[in-house]
Amino acid sequence: MRWLMRFLKFAVFLIVVLFFFLQAEGKIDINFKELFNFFDEDEYTSQFIYMAERGTEKVAYEKNSQSEAYPASLTKIMTTIVALEHIDDLATVAPVNLDTYREMVAANASMAGFYSGESVTYRDLLYGTILNSGGEAANSLAIHAGGSVENFVKMMNDKAAEIGMKNTHFTNPEGLHDKNQFTTAVDMAKLVDYALDNNNFRAIFTKREFQTTFTADHPQGVLLKSTVLTSLDNSNQNGFQIIGGKSGTTYEAGQCWATLGMIGDREYITIVMGAPLKNISNPDYAQRKDTLKLFAEAGKK
Repeated sequence: MRWLMRFLKFAVFLIVVLFFFLQAEGKIDINFKELFNFFDEDEYTSQFIYMAERGTEKVAYEKNSQSEAYPASLTKIMTTIVALEHIDDLATVAPVNLDTYREMVAANASMAGFYSGESVTYRDLLYGTILNSGGEAANSLAIHAGGSVENFVKMMNDKAAEIGMKNTHFTNPEGLHDKNQFTTAVDMAKLVDYALDNNNFRAIFTKREFQTTFTADHPQGVLLKSTVLTSLDNSNQNGFQIIGGKSGTTYEAGQCWATLGMIGDREYITIVMGAPLKNISNPDYAQRKDTLKLFAEAGKK
């Protein structure tokens, strides 16, 4: 396979040289920037990509970054930051909501592992929402912080407008597919950048594991693990380190990752969305491959 890629790149080089001479002689007019972007984009499986240095907003790479995409469970990033901004004490008990728990089970949503009615805290729900992408945790946050799911979704959309997410609309707090719930890679990067200014969000987003409160249902608590950071255990991260993230996966949205990484002393936010998904029970993790390559390439610059 590697020899084929080398051959194709060499063929592209010859074509570009040919076009250059034809253009020099006035026989053809071509936008070379668009040509290079076309071939460069083929190197990544994800359909929508945006990577920028945090603080300077210097773009390291983008592909269809302002095109509409489904966010899947990246939605829970907004759920978490909105909830955090309406919680006074993270240690307050906030039981898992019965009705939305049943809805998430019926919809086969990803779950953190809590039981219906379990007397967990806000902190438990927040970590369960980001690390394990728990649908029951996200909806319980919505109920407690917003009074109802419907009102909380309005709060999510108000926050999106406030921080300049111009091409984003939410319809639920957990990220299950809805044709009217959409975003862009650029908007999602704005959200992550905004949320990271909140110290509690940053702690959750960059946590690898978290042990929840001991309850009658779980006397030893529930061990939550980041779906992003644990997935990177055997990955080569020479020259960079991915220190936090959130995953999202549906057939319609594909495989999505939002990550925070370090290259030297610089922070980068990377959004990859729309990596095709053939079998949700046996994913190929194309979004992980794209993310690692993006960081590796950015580290060379």
